[in-house]
Amino acid sequence: MAMLGPEEWQAVTLSLKVSTWATLLSLPLAVLAAHALARWRFPGRTLLNGVVHLPLIMPPVVTGYVLLMVFGPSGSVGRALQSLGLTLAFNWTGAALAAAVMGFPLMVRAIRLSIEAVDPRLEQAAATLGASRAWIFVTVTLPLILPGLIAGTILGFAKAMGEFGATITFVSNIPGQTQTIPSAIYAFLQVPGGETAAARLVTISIILALGALLLSESAARWAARRVGGQ
Repeated sequence: MAMLGPEEWQAVTLSLKVSTWATLLSLPLAVLAAHALARWRFPGRTLLNGVVHLPLIMPPVVTGYVLLMVFGPSGSVGRALQSLGLTLAFNWTGAALAAAVMGFPLMVRAIRLSIEAVDPRLEQAAATLGASRAWIFVTVTLPLILPGLIAGTILGFAKAMGEFGATITFVSNIPGQTQTIPSAIYAFLQVPGGETAAARLVTISIILALGALLLSESAARWAARRVGGQ
């Protein structure tokens, strides 16, 4: 890490910033979507499931293009946000949005599997005692899905750290503003003599990815022991 140059450090710190915000933005919506898909029955449920998982199926560049059309300067949502002083396209905030969209399906899937593993009779028992749906979720469901919640959060963060296609399409590759680790690696590989810097960032990417996976497994096991009262 001490051997990193200023531009490489910028890419690392920006990636951490973007991934942190992407995870914070995604988590509440991921919990809501996972709970809806696992517990609710409503028209359009299959469509919602498809939309949630669409970023996993589509090429990331397509996702980035859709974001640009909707949230870019010429998009209806983008123009409305610009009138409020919030610019997403070609800005680090847009990189956070793109990373959040790409990591969202992984978070939803992990949390949904955890919710589906919870015995519905526990929630029904709480309901018969007069507890509201929100209180049941907070006091019964949420503690039981903690392992999946932690795992999904960490995996979403790791996915955000490695996002490239949607990000570069939506916010371009501007050093110090939108250039994350993957974008910096791509940029270094396009110039003569940039292989060494790219190799350093690749090493950091591998370390961060492995660390996230190990942390996810460890945190999930700890949460599972805690929930099980061991």
